[in-house]
Amino acid sequence: MSWDFSTEPEFEKKLEWMRRFMHEEVYPLEVLDVDERAFMRAIKPLQEEVKRQRLWATHLPPQLGGQGYGQVKLGLMHEIEGASVWGPIVFGNQAPDSGNSEILAHFGTEEQKRRWLHPLLEGKIRSGFSMTEPNTAGSDPTLLSSTAELQGNEWVINGHKWFTSNGMIADFLIAMVVTEPKADAYERASMIIVPTDTPGLKRVRNVPTLAGEHETFGYGHAEILYENVRVPSENLLGERGQGFLIAQMRLGPGRIHHCMRWLGQARRAFDMLCERALQREAFGKKLAGHETVQNWIADSAAEMQAARLMTLHAAWVIDTQGASAARKEISLIKFFGAKVLHDVIDRAIQIHGSLGYSADLPLEEMYRHARAARIYDGPDEVHRVAVARQVLSGYRPPDGMWPREHVPTRREASRRKFAALLEAATTDA
Repeated sequence: MSWDFSTEPEFEKKLEWMRRFMHEEVYPLEVLDVDERAFMRAIKPLQEEVKRQRLWATHLPPQLGGQGYGQVKLGLMHEIEGASVWGPIVFGNQAPDSGNSEILAHFGTEEQKRRWLHPLLEGKIRSGFSMTEPNTAGSDPTLLSSTAELQGNEWVINGHKWFTSNGMIADFLIAMVVTEPKADAYERASMIIVPTDTPGLKRVRNVPTLAGEHETFGYGHAEILYENVRVPSENLLGERGQGFLIAQMRLGPGRIHHCMRWLGQARRAFDMLCERALQREAFGKKLAGHETVQNWIADSAAEMQAARLMTLHAAWVIDTQGASAARKEISLIKFFGAKVLHDVIDRAIQIHGSLGYSADLPLEEMYRHARAARIYDGPDEVHRVAVARQVLSGYRPPDGMWPREHVPTRREASRRKFAALLEAATTDA
């Protein structure tokens, strides 16, 4: 089967516009020292320009204001906008709002879309995603312990969550909780919309992380307590027990976007690496003339190219065969892309020395954020296991005691196969 990642010339023009727009308008936001109100005023005209270019919330169907782009096109866009932390919010597809909007678009009722989705897309409200728990392994979501019990026409939610994305500033959360405790492992959980002003919902704190104790404008990963939180029964998303199905629909394409954004970050670090190699001198020549630095540049270029092609291939499989057909490809890029991101940034820091370690360059912040890539949306180890299992499913053990490529066994089989020809050749001789 042939692979085709090509896009039409009209779309290539949009990508080129995005590259210019990011450099000229979005990158300067990173060093703008203002409060949130002034910052939102600064990005409002940028968002309006993105909408005029018909590049706003492109992951959603046209009826919701998006373009309905497939994963290959979305991936190429995320590669560009992901180079800056503020790119996604300018283009209307920042996490977790983008994933939550997809859940609402695919599984929400018309009333849920009216109340939550449309204001979310208009930027009037913000959302959070509440799944991870401190007392259960995040790598095994079948262990979720937070519960929702249907009492009359209300869900009563109890539990303890943390690393709830944007939980401290969200207007509503999508909580993944156990509603069917006696069902099969992957049919126990459901997703429920929980307004953050509901009595019993306690926003404890933003969890301090390697990325910093306090993230800009309250963004971050919140610890949340649910203590007899009551919400209407109609706040259920999809069907009871569909939580894992919905999560996989959300997380599969989302990992494509993550990996392409990582490539945007890696490319930016790579550019800094190459520029420094040509700028700085040591031991009588430019750093670019030293073999170690040349190795860093070559390895980084090869790894980024491999990660890019792997990610676009995974996106192409989703576009042509569906997300379920791309499970192996998605897991491959998740752990491979995370390593490439870390390694390229690490080399860029190393070539800059003390300057790279300092906050006078964006590399140290990029490095701290890159470490989380090996954990969120499934740790490396889980994705490696998933890949290995799927690869091994295409094999079977050889018969007998010897490996299939055992030379003495093959030699004997070859002699039997060609015995008649060999005998005839001997007789003719």
